[in-house]
Amino acid sequence: MDLENKEELNIESAADAKETTEVVEEASAEETAEKAEEVKAEEQVELQPEEGKPSKRRSRGSKKPKIETIEEKPQSEWTEQVVQINRVTKVVKGGKKLSFRAIVIVGNKKGQVGIGCAKAAEVIIAIQKAIADGRKNLITVPIFKTTIPHPISGKSGAGEVMLRPASQGTGIIAGGAVRPVLELAGIENILAKSLGSKSPLNAAYATINALKALTPFHEVAKKRGLTMAELLN
Repeated sequence: MDLENKEELNIESAADAKETTEVVEEASAEETAEKAEEVKAEEQVELQPEEGKPSKRRSRGSKKPKIETIEEKPQSEWTEQVVQINRVTKVVKGGKKLSFRAIVIVGNKKGQVGIGCAKAAEVIIAIQKAIADGRKNLITVPIFKTTIPHPISGKSGAGEVMLRPASQGTGIIAGGAVRPVLELAGIENILAKSLGSKSPLNAAYATINALKALTPFHEVAKKRGLTMAELLN
């Protein structure tokens, strides 16, 4: 009897163990399914766009956004050349005030040229102000066959500049501040000599005064009552 009771108890305990394992397995399967559903729900929430904001996801049939290209600005016909940057000191109440003076030549190499002179506390600002001043004071130079029509001299302060026309192939024979003025004016062949003061500002202004005093051939022909061909012959 004892053996039979023991076998029955063992069978019952084994059956109870199987039932408990099945219950545990079912519970674990239910927990994993619930966790998987929660993860899917969180992923869907993250993928959904916020209110008021467009979705970043693009459908397969939609086109790619166009890349905007920046167009390059056309280059200006005006050319600037810095002749001199000088540090100047002004004595004021309480000490000295330092500033910079810039001299800039502005021209388009097509018969227009100007000189700008300006002061500022910084070099870049002084150059910008000088360029603006040069464009305000442009003059038109009469050019005849890549040179000037006739000999001329100009003065500014203690400086004097002498200009003479030259034949084709001579080039610009000049130095100092006279050369950039003639180059940016568009003159290709000329003889120049700077006399008197060696100041770049005086030499540049003397050159401008000489170019401003030039008389074109058509004006002389009109005054004399001749044609251009008769005047040149």
